[in-house]
Amino acid sequence: MYGDTLDEAIQEGVNCHDLQFNLQTIEELHKLLSFTDEDIDRITRTWALNSIDPTADVEEPPNWGRYPTYRAFWEAVLRAFENDPEVQEHRSA
Repeated sequence: MYGDTLDEAIQEGVNCHDLQFNLQTIEELHKLLSFTDEDIDRITRTWALNSIDPTADVEEPPNWGRYPTYRAFWEAVLRAFENDPEVQEHRSA
């Protein structure tokens, strides 16, 4: 995923995949978000993210963005996938 901000990188992730992948991702994110905050933190730190910390206050690049918790980050990822036009079209069909 690429982008100058975390939000851009999240949106790029949505746009890089097909409908089936996006629907599966939504399902998996719902499962992840059903866990406690402590479990989400542990899961995220141990296997989910490589080399980024969405809760870190990073100054480079400027205005990179920051989420107060891992839950907030994953909720933003879920919203991006759920708001994808192809997903929306599929759900209303």
